[in-house]
Amino acid sequence: MNILFATSEIAPWVKTGGLGDVAAALPPALRRAGMDVRVLVPFYPALAAAFPDAPIVAELPATAGAFPGAALRSATAPDGTPLLLLDCMACYTRSGNPYLGSDGRDWHDNAVRFGLLSYVAALLASTASPLAWQTDVLHCHDWQTALAPVYLRYVLKARAKSVLTIHNLAFQGLFGAHSLRELGLPPQAWSMEGVEYYGHLSFLKGGLQHADHITTVSPTYAREIQTDTDGMGLAGLLRYRSHVLTGILNGIDTEQWDPSTDPHLPVHYKASSLARKDDLKSTLQQTLGLAVTNDRPLFGVVSRLSGQKGLDLLLACADELIALPAQLVVLGSGDAALENAFRELALRHPGQVAVKIGFDEGLAHLIEAGIDAFIMPSRFEPCGLNQMYSLRYGTPPIVRATGGLADTVIDADDKSLGNGFVFSRAEPAELLATLRRAADLWSRSRLWRQLQKNGMAADHSWDQPAQTYVNLYRAL
Repeated sequence: MNILFATSEIAPWVKTGGLGDVAAALPPALRRAGMDVRVLVPFYPALAAAFPDAPIVAELPATAGAFPGAALRSATAPDGTPLLLLDCMACYTRSGNPYLGSDGRDWHDNAVRFGLLSYVAALLASTASPLAWQTDVLHCHDWQTALAPVYLRYVLKARAKSVLTIHNLAFQGLFGAHSLRELGLPPQAWSMEGVEYYGHLSFLKGGLQHADHITTVSPTYAREIQTDTDGMGLAGLLRYRSHVLTGILNGIDTEQWDPSTDPHLPVHYKASSLARKDDLKSTLQQTLGLAVTNDRPLFGVVSRLSGQKGLDLLLACADELIALPAQLVVLGSGDAALENAFRELALRHPGQVAVKIGFDEGLAHLIEAGIDAFIMPSRFEPCGLNQMYSLRYGTPPIVRATGGLADTVIDADDKSLGNGFVFSRAEPAELLATLRRAADLWSRSRLWRQLQKNGMAADHSWDQPAQTYVNLYRAL
């Protein structure tokens, strides 16, 4: 089958979150399962630099709406995945974040930029496709491509079936009513059964309404988003379409994240040589200016610093955590208030708390390998990847029971069962109690070692999720 992936991000070139990782790792897994997958992604500057000689395979004239002329270029990723690069300088030749300007505000023309991406995805899935390669299933991701099923409903004649994956329901692509005309959509699309959403035009709502099937990135999240508490205003629609809604847990790239071969690590290890993690703990402590000691657990965070991630809960109990005693390392960026609060925490606890604002891929790998336990107290988490990286690296995760965290982390007990630590309420006291429980078990080396091995034994590769998608495509 011919599967067209439509995405606004693809690692390593353009990535702001888990979507970029999924767009990079799932297509190769689908190709190993026998699918012919091509990935449609904007020709951002990073991709233009990576593929400067990518040939044009189709010219796309300007449309009746506000879409400028564009072109499709062809390239091949290092893993062999074919890429279709949407080249439109007016829309995509911009520096930095694909969604935000240097002032931190949304680009004023995001409706047109991602409307064009959605339209081209729909075009390639329609009877009017300019390519000889014909799409059987169009797989869209998040709001940035969610308008494609809408174009297939109202503007183009569909040849392919459509799947829309929700990576994070909080981001819905909301624009003013005037966008209907500039997106080239007919008046009948402005209805409760179309793109209208409380007086706004919603890319995501339109896609959820018209996609042939909806998936999201974990079974628990699929249930949560059908509740009024976690449905972000779309629970009613998702309940209405629950018969075509499936939660499929993401995988991780097990070649990139492998402690036995990771090029970012000075020492490699397996489940049979976990003692080598102590050397990596010392290396991490030295690198970040922490006291080099193994008489206390070292907890870590690699995350976007935001309320969603629950890191304000950690700040509220961090002084008590350090007093256990324990150490803490934090890598991430995001909300300015959280960034400043973590900086102040490090100043209060020199040698025991290290904070680096920003992102460093190599340091992220060293943290996963060098810490004793990973803290991920998210208020909501559609899937989460870091808890699976942590499990693979023998680093038990400490998580709140939500979304994909609930689907992957099993609470530890005194009988060497489980693979991490789970708490329920998003409250500092409950997080602190769980951190204390983890610190106590860390001091009992035999039980802790078994806990590490339990996590490392699980298969979090993309092989099983990819097969589930293959089965879904075939059913459609």
